[in-house]
Amino acid sequence: MMWYILAGLAAGVVSGMGIGGGAVLIPALTIFLGIGQQQAQHINLLYFIPTAALALRIHKKDGNIEKKGLLPLILWGLPGALCGAMIAIKIDANFLRKGFAVFLLAMAVYEITKGIKLTLQNRRKAVQRTPNETQVETTDYQTKRDSGD
Repeated sequence: MMWYILAGLAAGVVSGMGIGGGAVLIPALTIFLGIGQQQAQHINLLYFIPTAALALRIHKKDGNIEKKGLLPLILWGLPGALCGAMIAIKIDANFLRKGFAVFLLAMAVYEITKGIKLTLQNRRKAVQRTPNETQVETTDYQTKRDSGD
């Protein structure tokens, strides 16, 4: 029972951030609790409804919902979900598990790469700013000194 509590809590935290609790919940269910891949994905769909509703309420209250483009996303997401569900129940569970693992790995590589690029950009900006700020301070001091202020 403790694994269910920990998996639910961890997935809830990630889900509340808007990242997608399934990335935590599905591996937890399959690896630690021995639930089959397809069953884990079905559980995730049911888990998602109340956790997403709660998180949505909090994010909406805080003004973090971008409404532009929301309707087309929802309208096209519905047939996409239908197709995805039909595919998920038809394909082999091992293939589904491997596909999910590849997806998680690809997302991890993407996020790590994005994080490294942002870190490098921020360092470059900091290095570029430092000489300019020093130069501005020196110029201001020289101007004041030269003008007799």
